[in-house]
Amino acid sequence: MQPPKKFGDGPERPRRFYASVEARPSEAGHGVFLDGRAPKTPAGRPLVVPTAGLAALIAGEWSAQGETVVLPDMPATRLAYTALDRVAGAHAETAAEVARYAGSDLVCYFADGPEALVERQARRWGAVLDWAESDLGLRFVRVTGVVHQAQPAETLARIEAAAAALDDFALAGLAMAAGLLGSTVLALAMLHDKLDGEAAFDLSRLDEVFQQEQWGVDEEAAERAERLKGEAVLLERWFAALRV
Repeated sequence: MQPPKKFGDGPERPRRFYASVEARPSEAGHGVFLDGRAPKTPAGRPLVVPTAGLAALIAGEWSAQGETVVLPDMPATRLAYTALDRVAGAHAETAAEVARYAGSDLVCYFADGPEALVERQARRWGAVLDWAESDLGLRFVRVTGVVHQAQPAETLARIEAAAAALDDFALAGLAMAAGLLGSTVLALAMLHDKLDGEAAFDLSRLDEVFQQEQWGVDEEAAERAERLKGEAVLLERWFAALRV
């Protein structure tokens, strides 16, 4: 029951081809079963995940499909495909990518004005950087302005090693969060259950929100932000599901 390569993504979306959805243990972990059979990833791997919580999250997406299967509306399933088909074969490279995001981490670049924005960043970003140093031993250089400044090599090495020690599913979530937020620090805070998805996303947009407060909200930008916030909330659920 392997779907076509562009399963659910193209204009010709397939009709729902199953009646029942079940999440249950399998020989290799926890599987999602459609009419008793395990679906395959685009690369042909069984859709098997490490925890019962994650299997239940993915099963919920399959259950929620209507007459057609719309893969873009199934973000946990798509991220599981990424973990199985891409991260599993490029684990070290993905960990290095997470460290590269940390090398120019959003929350390390503080504005030099206006005063209200400076205070907001110092208070809210500073708290997350303090947590990263006290709990994870990650010291970051705090920069005023936008000119790039290298972060300590020891910090980046620690991040890469910690990312490499994760399983493929946690690493896939961490890499997605770092890219979405522009910040490995915020992504790590989500992974360690220190920030929920909405809070992390809001912290990644402090500058943008401040500008909106001064000049008003652009409707198109607001719609995009709402969509991206949904991705952050999905990542919160992903990390939580990996813990149960």
